[in-house]
Order: sequence, then structure tokens, then C-alpha cells
Amino acid sequence: MTDDDELCYEQPLNERIRTFLRVEHLTARLHYHREDIGPWGRRATLDTLLDILNVMSRHDIRGQVSKELVQRRHGLQHLAEREDIDHGCLDGVLAELDEASHAMAQIPPQFASYQLRDNELLNSLNNRHAIPGGTCSFDLPAYRHWLAQPAERIEADLDRWLRRVLPIERGIRVLLRLLRDSATPTQETAKNGVLVHNTTAGTQMIRVLLDDASVFPEISGGRHRATVRFMQHQDSQLHVRQTETSIVFRMACCRF
Repeated sequence: MTDDDELCYEQPLNERIRTFLRVEHLTARLHYHREDIGPWGRRATLDTLLDILNVMSRHDIRGQVSKELVQRRHGLQHLAEREDIDHGCLDGVLAELDEASHAMAQIPPQFASYQLRDNELLNSLNNRHAIPGGTCSFDLPAYRHWLAQPAERIEADLDRWLRRVLPIERGIRVLLRLLRDSATPTQETAKNGVLVHNTTAGTQMIRVLLDDASVFPEISGGRHRATVRFMQHQDSQLHVRQTETSIVFRMACCRF
């Protein structure tokens, strides 16, 4: 992803944030493909929807988002007593968290598993999703038939299938925005392409921002320190090696 004119690389340090970032990535892909109303765009949209539902069926995303929203509200509520706080901004964030929490409460647990199981078309697609070319017309004529329906019918189906996904997406978007805004990036220098950084206790995500597109970071992090190693492609086969030059970049260690 990009942050203004900089390239931004993010590394989650726990499973919950890792899952949130996956859902954010998949929903962004879904919205992009949904703009294409042709049959290939529809296929790409359904492929992404299946990925989202599978992620949500394997993890209690609804429960994780609900719990995190409540914790963030409790944490921010204590700031209301401080005089140096923009209370208008704080009230807006609290209202946003309340709205997202209310939406979470309307979603049944394990909805994704039931949706994949009970919808015959989605179930058939999911069973062949991992097979290369497994959703060809001769494999799934019902899918070919659905793709040939009027746009209004297809949009209505997509709206129905996404009815419980989109509130979770909005909740995750709020949480990730608060996490990203929790730390101001500082300028760092990776000597000979490597930086070992002592991280703040409780860091949940590391963000590396740079404007040099000739290199990219490999980020690894633990409870007490993180290593950022800058790599570059060395040949036409895209083999990579660590750069030997010093790289100036910005980094943020984010935590709630």
C-alpha cells in the first residue's frame, strides 16, 4: 500500500492484526473487482468473496472485532477527562466505535460458515475454488447461468451475500486507522541495509515508509526488537539479495 507519495510496508506482530490486515486486503480487492460488471469482473468478485468468507469462517472475526471495539472505546473514554484533548474529535471517534459495535451485535456468530454451506451456488464454487480452472462452464453450468442474469439480479445477490461482511469491514477499518494513527513515524537509517530496532512494549504492527522503489524491506519482529532488512532484485529472474548501501526511511511502531 502507499502512504501519500511513500511506499508503505506493514508487518503485523500478532495473529489478530494479521487477520485484520488480510480482511482489509481482500475487501479492497473485492470493491475493485465489483466495479467491473462484465463476466470476468463478476468471477473475480466471487473468487474474492469466497476468500473473505473462508477467512471469516476459520477465525471468529466478528468476535475479535467486537472485543477490540469495546476495548478501544474504554481506552479512549478515559481521555475525555484531559484538557489537552480535542473533545470534538474524540466524541466523533467514540460515536464511530459505538456505531461499529452496534453493527457487530446484529451479525450472527459463524455466519460465514453457514453462508458457504447453505447457499448452493457459493457452496459449489467453494468446493472447486482451489482447483485451477475448476469453475469452467462445463464444470458449473449453474454458475454460467448466474453470470448471464441481468445486472440488477446479480447486484441484488451480491448485496445480500455482503450484508454481513461489510459491517465487519467497517469495524476493521476503524480499528486499523486507530492503530496506524497511534504512532508518529520517525526517521531511521539502515546501515548496509539492516536496522535492528528496540520496539516499544506492546507493539502490534511495524510500518516502514520509504520513497526508494529500488529496494523493499523484509521485516521481522518479536516482543522486544525488530529487524528491518532491505532487499533488492539482482537479475532478470528476480532473485533477491540484501542491499549493501545505507537506506534512509521512516518507521512507526504502532500499538493500541
